[in-house]
Amino acid sequence: MNINATLLGQAITFAILIWFTMKFVWPPLMAAMAERAKTIADGLAAAERGKHDLELAEKRAAEILRQGKEKASEIISASEKRASEIIEEAKAQAKAEGDRILVAAKADIDQEVFRAKEQLRTQVSAVALAGAGKILGREIDAKAHNDLLDKLVAEI
Repeated sequence: MNINATLLGQAITFAILIWFTMKFVWPPLMAAMAERAKTIADGLAAAERGKHDLELAEKRAAEILRQGKEKASEIISASEKRASEIIEEAKAQAKAEGDRILVAAKADIDQEVFRAKEQLRTQVSAVALAGAGKILGREIDAKAHNDLLDKLVAEI
């Protein structure tokens, strides 16, 4: 066998192998690699979108948390203000009630003092009448000397 014929046969066989490979094997391999590259690119893009969405969600969560804290602070300050208003109202009502009770007590005391004075005047006039009767040695008629006794009670 001749080396040239062998070499030529091998070259033709290799060319047929290359043609067969380029025609039937290479396109499915390239399609599979392109599909895999597309899948990887889609996965990377989805990961990037997910990362971006995560950043947005974190920002939104931080904003919502900040707003919640502000609202809670507003509610707390409003409730503290309302509590102080209620306390002030209660103090005012208690003072008004205390003043009303004090006025009523003073009025009751004044009435009791007036009643005691009247009762004392009546008793003093009765004692004075009895004393005058003993001094004069006769009984004094209260009905007859009513005007005089009224003047005496008024003076006492």
